[in-house]
Formats: sequence, C-alpha cells, structure tokens
Amino acid sequence: MKKLLPIILALIGTGAGVGAGLFLMPAQEEQHAAVDCVVPTEEVAHETVEEEVKDGPAEGSEYVKLSNQFVIPVLGPDQVNALVVASLSIEVPYGSTEAVYSFEPKLRDVMLQVLFDHANIGGFEGAFTSGERMDILRSSLLDAAHGVLGKQVSDVLITEIARQDV
Repeated sequence: MKKLLPIILALIGTGAGVGAGLFLMPAQEEQHAAVDCVVPTEEVAHETVEEEVKDGPAEGSEYVKLSNQFVIPVLGPDQVNALVVASLSIEVPYGSTEAVYSFEPKLRDVMLQVLFDHANIGGFEGAFTSGERMDILRSSLLDAAHGVLGKQVSDVLITEIARQDV
C-alpha cells in the first residue's frame, strides 16, 4: 500500500493538470475574410519629409561589429586584479563588410595587442572611461585598424566596455 499511494497521487495530479490545461486553453478564433472593401474616391497626396540623421554612420558607410568581445586582464604586481571586457565595431564604406570579416583574425590580433598595451600602461585603472583615456584608446585602435585594412576604416567604436575586479 505504501508503494501504491505515490503512484495514485501522481496519476491524480497529472490528470488534474491535463484537465485544467484543457479547460483554461484559449478558444480558437475563427478567421473571417474581409468582405466589404471601400475604394477611396479622392486622391491621396503623399509628402516626403527628409530627416537628417545626426548619430548614424557617415553617408556611404556602415558599421561592422566584430563577432566576439575582447577580454583584457589588468595585472597587478603578483596577480590579475581585474578583467576588462570590450565590444568593438568598425566604420567602413558600404560594401566593405566582407573585407572586414575576411581580415577579422588579423584585426582582432592587432586590436587585442593595443588593448593589452593600454592595460599595461594603466589605462584601465581608476576612471578608465574618462574622455581623454577613451580618446587615446580609440586613436590607438584606429591606427591598428589602418595597419590591417588601410584607410577604408574611418572610425573604431567602443560599443561596450566593463571592468570586473577579481
């Protein structure tokens, strides 16, 4: 009897759950086809308003997000003190996306070296997101990108950056 009671309770619970699910299931709504259509009798005037986008890419360029984040260790005297995680995007002319992706391993290598050098000189210590420090980092990353892809790279964007102390 002791072994039979849990099986009976499980069956009752399962049955109650299935019954409640069927009872509470939303009703199927029938699809009605549109029968009456009204044809407009007057001409509709269309206006186009050109809006200038100030924060978008420059005309004729696009952003290519590098596929993975960069993880940079911040070293102390004897150990890793923190980890910095950054996501980068590259601004290039339209149609250059495939070129960026084909050179991505080399591009990631040189950018990771720049990020390591920035960490080694203390760039990720203290207020590491201050404007001056971020400008220095962006400039260094842009120089590295020019070394791989040439002058078709117009900017390097740091889309995400975070520091986690260990």
